[in-house]
Order: sequence, then structure tokens, then C-alpha cells
Amino acid sequence: MAFVTGSPDIKPVNPLFCSILANTMLSVVPGISGAGPTPEKTLLTPVLDSELIAYGSITSMPVRPNTPTGCPTPASITRAVMELTGLTPLFINGGLVHTPTVPCLDAYGSPGDDPRFGDAVPAATELFQKGRSIGQFLGSISDLLVLGECVPGGTTTSLCVLRALGYDALVSSSYINNPVQMKEEVWRITEGRIRGENISAPLDIVRCCGDPMIAIAAGISATYTGTLILAGGTQMLSVAAILRSLDLPVPWVATTCYVRDDPSANFAEIAGMVGVSVSYVDPDFGELGHSGLARYCIGEVKEGMGAGGAMLLAWLMGYSPDEIRKRILRTVRAYT
Repeated sequence: MAFVTGSPDIKPVNPLFCSILANTMLSVVPGISGAGPTPEKTLLTPVLDSELIAYGSITSMPVRPNTPTGCPTPASITRAVMELTGLTPLFINGGLVHTPTVPCLDAYGSPGDDPRFGDAVPAATELFQKGRSIGQFLGSISDLLVLGECVPGGTTTSLCVLRALGYDALVSSSYINNPVQMKEEVWRITEGRIRGENISAPLDIVRCCGDPMIAIAAGISATYTGTLILAGGTQMLSVAAILRSLDLPVPWVATTCYVRDDPSANFAEIAGMVGVSVSYVDPDFGELGHSGLARYCIGEVKEGMGAGGAMLLAWLMGYSPDEIRKRILRTVRAYT
């Protein structure tokens, strides 16, 4: 299979990789998110992943960037691309429980609340407007923006947003065995709130059941003047769907083939319904001779921290698939 399937036609001069860091309190529900060794520690994952990408190591605590099964975190893939391309990543604090330890643009958001019990993002409209300001700034310093995210539990908030917008979405998971029933139960309760309060406007849906990243990413997308690639799976589809509902242009989305091929989700079908063009990156991790990376091929992790978009970015900058794969392998081996 080709390394990249589908791609925007651009040869970037001033590319930028940026990732939005945020929390949703849904990630502390036991079993709903695999983005951390324990439910409580999922709240630390955006901070630790950003350290890895920015500094090349996790600096605030003595942990390795692997899952308990030895599968490298997607942040290590993004770090490898930053090393290969020489790019300096930019981070946006969208709303974190723990103070970030890397320099960030700050949108002064709060962590997202559990949508079963009340509004998840009360300041959704304000965060959207802040995203618009950030998008204008980023457009002044770059011609290609690859915008990733790190929001543990975010596939569940995205499920709620996509369903509330009318899409019959099935979302992916960092687990091999997707906790589908848990996510459906969150939606069942949240749907009752949406129907009871007659919520239908796009930003009101984000307020009710989204997370801070969705609001900020949509705002950035609304004003960024260069070529924008939303780097992520289901979570970036929910951003694209919000933009479509706001009658705003829908940017390109990039993700890995592991998200596309997840049998418990329907990513490609929903992308078609939203009307978004998608780049799928196939890094062929099963052929690299690394048992941890091979776990991506059986459905563990799949995507995160803009990894698919980061690999696409390196490819758009002229690096060969072989160069990209070799750098990823070199980087993850350093952590084992």
C-alpha cells in the first residue's frame, strides 16, 4: 500500500506543527480511555506527551513513553518527525488539569466536564473566538499548519458531538478492544440532555458535550489563511463536522490507516458524510522489526498527538517514506 493515500497539493515554505492540549473529565471514568496507565493519570498525558515532543524525553517524572504492552506512544512518532525535519513544535494550552511544562500559547480554557452531568465546555463560544485569534496569528507565520491534539477521552466527546450533529458515528479507541458500550452509555445520557434542552446550534453542541480542543480547533480553522491539515482521527472529524454546520470551509484531515481500518469505527464513512478530504498514512509498522510498533497493526493506540499528520508533513516536505520510517524506528528504539 502507498505510504500516503490522498494529499493536498502543496510544497510548504514555512510549515508549522502545532498541537492543542486539553483534558475532558470523561477520561477518568475507569475503562473509557487507554491514554494513560490509570484513569487519573490520563489527565497527565497531554503534559507528558508535549514534553516528549518538545524535549525528546519526559522530563517531569521517570516514565517511559510506552504503553504497558511496549507499544510506543504516538508522541514518540511525532517527536521522530520533529527530529527529522528540524521543525520546532508549538503547543496550545486549551484547558488542562495540570500546568503544562513546555512553553504554550494559552487559550485560558478549563478542562472539559463530564457531559452526562452538565455542560462540558461552558465557554465554548469564547474558546472558539480565541481560536479565531490564534488562527490569524498562525496564518501570519506559516503557509501550512498541521494541527494535532492530545485529549484523552476525546473520542467519546467526539462521538457525542457527531451524534448530536446527526451523524451515525462509531468512534475509534486507543484500546485494542474498543469500550463501545461505555461510550454508548455516555451518549445515551447526554442525548437526553440535548433533546430535553432542544440544543441544535453547533457551538451549543460543543458547549453541551464537547471538549475545549474542538472549540479552539474550529476557531483556528475559521481564520487560518494557509493550507490547514487537521491531524487526527475521529476527534478531528468532529471539528470538521462543526465547521460544516457553521457553513465554514472544511480543511483536510490526516490520520493513520490504523484509524481507517478499525472495524469498531466508521471513520471513512463519516468523513464522506461530512464531506472532508482525508489523507491516510500507512507507515507499515509491521515490517520494521519492532514488536511495539507492530502493535499498531493489531489496533493498539492507532493515532494520537498528530502522529499521522506529522508523518504526512514530513512527506510533503520531501522526505521519503524510508527516511521517515527509519527515523521513527531509531527514535522509539532509544526509549526501549
